[in-house]
Amino acid sequence: MCGIYIHIPFCKRKCIYCDFYSVCGDDNLYSDFVSALNRSIERRKDKRIAVDTVYFGGGTPTVLKSSQLALILNTVKNCFDVTPNAEITVESNPCTVTAESLSGLFNSGFNRISFGIQSANDDELSALSRLHNYKQAREAVLNAKKAGFTNISADIMIGILNQTRQSLADSIEKITSLPVSHISAYMLKVEENTPLDEMIKTDGSILKSIADDDEMSDRYLLMCRLLEEKGFLHYEISNFAKSGFESRHNLKYWRCEEYLGFGPHAHSYIDNKRYFEDCDVFTFIKRKGYPKITYTDTDVDKAKEYIMLSLRLAKGLDTDRLAGLDNEGRYGNIVSNAIEINRLADERLINISQNGKHLSLTERGFLVSNTVISRLLN
Repeated sequence: MCGIYIHIPFCKRKCIYCDFYSVCGDDNLYSDFVSALNRSIERRKDKRIAVDTVYFGGGTPTVLKSSQLALILNTVKNCFDVTPNAEITVESNPCTVTAESLSGLFNSGFNRISFGIQSANDDELSALSRLHNYKQAREAVLNAKKAGFTNISADIMIGILNQTRQSLADSIEKITSLPVSHISAYMLKVEENTPLDEMIKTDGSILKSIADDDEMSDRYLLMCRLLEEKGFLHYEISNFAKSGFESRHNLKYWRCEEYLGFGPHAHSYIDNKRYFEDCDVFTFIKRKGYPKITYTDTDVDKAKEYIMLSLRLAKGLDTDRLAGLDNEGRYGNIVSNAIEINRLADERLINISQNGKHLSLTERGFLVSNTVISRLLN
C-alpha cells in the first residue's frame, strides 16, 4: 500500500514561526495551481498502485474552495487504486472553513480533518500571528463534527510567547473537551529567516518570553501526563491519539513505507529513492504538470532509516526486523552493546523488553531522541 501527499502551498497569511513553503495568493493563482496539480497527478497515473492514505497538507489547503479540493481528490481516485477504507485527511485553519464548506469536504470523500488550533488562549494566538481566536476554533471543530467527521485532529503548541504551564494546561483541557480524537503537539522552534527570527535579531528580549530548554522539557512532560489522563495514547514523539485514531498516513513515514508527493516541495519515497518537486508554485504552474525532480537519496540505507524513525514511535525498535534490514551487519552494536543500553535504561531514557528484542524511548528519551540514537549507533 502507498500513501499520497498533496501539498497545497497557500496561506491567508504566514505565521511568524513558520518555515514551510507557502505563499499568499488570489483566486486566479488558486485556479491555475489546481489545473497544474491535476495535470501533474494525471501524468503519474497508474491504477496498479494501491493507495490507502491521502493527505492534503500545506500551507492551508482549505484556503481553496471545497469544490477545488474535491476536484483534486477525484483526480487522485481516477489515477490510482484508492481503497474504499482509505484515510483521507485535509489540514485546515479554523478561520478558513464554514459549516457549508466542511459539509462539502465530508460529502466529497474527506474523512479526517486536522485543525491548526495551537492554543485556547487568545493572547497566545495573537502572539503567534494566528488569524483565529479560540471561539472560532471551537466552532470549526463542532461544525466538522456536525458535517460528519468522526476523525478530528488538533494541533497544540508548547512554548508559545508568554505561555505558562497553567495556560498550557487550560488549552489542553479546553481542546480535549471538544470532539477530537487526535492531538499533534509541537514545541515552538525559532527557525532561521522566519519573521520570528528577525524579530529576535532586532529585539533579543523576546527570547525571555519563550520557554528555555528546561522549561520546554517540563511542559512537554506535563502535556504528556495531561493528555494520557484524557485518554490520548502517546504513540509518537509529537502525536497522541485515542485508541484506533492514530494517523495512518503519518505512520507510513515513521514505518519507512512508500508514498508519492504532488505539488511544489512535496517529497516522495518510492523504489528506495527519495526525491521532491524542486520548484516554487509559479514555476510549478508554468511547467504545466511536468515535474522538476531533485533526488535527495537514490539508495536509502533502510536499516539506518529504520533505527532513526522507529525510535520516534512508542512501539520502538524490533531488533529482529533491524537484523533483517541490516544486510552488512553495520548496526549489530545496537543489539550487542549491552553496557550502553543498560546505561540508557538506568538514565530512564529507554525501555527494554523482557526478551531484550524491543527498544523504545521513554517520554524523557523522546526529549533527547537524537542524543540517544547517536549513543546507540556509536
